[in-house]
Amino acid sequence: MLFSLRIALKSLATHKMRTVLAMLGVFLGAFALTGVLHVTLAMERKAVIETEKLGPNLLMAMTGNIRFRRGDIRPDAGNTNLKLPDAVALLRGLPSAVDGVPFLSFPMPIRAGDKKVMCQLVATWPAYPSIRGATPQYGRFFDQAEEDDKELVCALGPAIARRLFGTAEAAVGQSVFIFRARLTVVGVMEEKGSDVSGANQDEQIFVPLSTFMRRMSNKTYIHGVYVRLADGADFDAAREAAVHILRKRHDIKTDKGQPDDFKVLTAKDTMEVKQQALDLVQTLGFISSSLSFGIGGLGILSIMILLVRARRLEIGIRRAVGARKKDIVRQFLIESGMMASAGGAAGTVVALGVLAVVYRVGDFPSVYHPALIGGTLIGSAALGILAGAYPAWQASNVEVLAVLRDE
Repeated sequence: MLFSLRIALKSLATHKMRTVLAMLGVFLGAFALTGVLHVTLAMERKAVIETEKLGPNLLMAMTGNIRFRRGDIRPDAGNTNLKLPDAVALLRGLPSAVDGVPFLSFPMPIRAGDKKVMCQLVATWPAYPSIRGATPQYGRFFDQAEEDDKELVCALGPAIARRLFGTAEAAVGQSVFIFRARLTVVGVMEEKGSDVSGANQDEQIFVPLSTFMRRMSNKTYIHGVYVRLADGADFDAAREAAVHILRKRHDIKTDKGQPDDFKVLTAKDTMEVKQQALDLVQTLGFISSSLSFGIGGLGILSIMILLVRARRLEIGIRRAVGARKKDIVRQFLIESGMMASAGGAAGTVVALGVLAVVYRVGDFPSVYHPALIGGTLIGSAALGILAGAYPAWQASNVEVLAVLRDE
């Protein structure tokens, strides 16, 4: 075995260019398979984390149709059909509803002193932190008395607080302006990052819903309702009940086939939206890696056939001094397997290096799947052995006398 291994290494070193070309397809296949599938796994993990940021047992009813953009979920803010009484009806009518809050959300410029930044304004009720799993890091969230009295107060996302006041802690007690309205900052929220809906929760400003609707904008509609369901609630049943309540309130005729003018989603639904995009990426990864592996296998097959023809004398001499057919077969299978294994190992190592950079730059969780890495390496070796089977058979059937006579 060691003798065959030494011959294989010498042969591959002698034909460097052929060896590199044969390895290239397997390298690309291993790189694509390792890279794309690991990125997909990391994106799935990130989607799970983002879904958890939506809040525990969350159901969302949103106005109009939901727009999907780059995997993010956006309510159709142009619709005005969802009203505050609809939110109240949902919270009272859903048997599994524990609590909930209506909300309005708009991109808004916010100013403090000579600094002005864009943020996402969220007008809602005081129960928002418990519904969405958000906690003030400094200060507090606005309370029910401030909601009832339409007070000009707000809570800031930490990114907005830092951009306006240098540090999040320094923002508490300061004033910010939205157009001409002067709001007092009563709290700064903890770091949350983006949720699965695509909203960066660190770049939001939260104001009492009554304040925004009556003192700042004179709006009569809402964009949606967040409802927290009881532990163990049937999400499908809750969704159907919410749809029934809203269709009845909006006088949508089922027998006439009238479509909903709203959308009801659960955290599970938002995850499925992300998963559809990830499945497409994964499928494309499988296709590209399969093509690369196929090309690599053909490359190894071609190179090994050329090597058999170039080494006919070597094969003849070995057979003449007592080498058996299976020794020749083993020799060429070792060589083809080593080429493919080296290409697969190189592709995997480079992919892991690129993944480390992608995880860091893209703020993805670091996911490394040992079974996937091991499977890629084993698959590469198996591909090489399979591709080398026919050339090895050819080599073992070389006619010794004919070779020696020709030479």
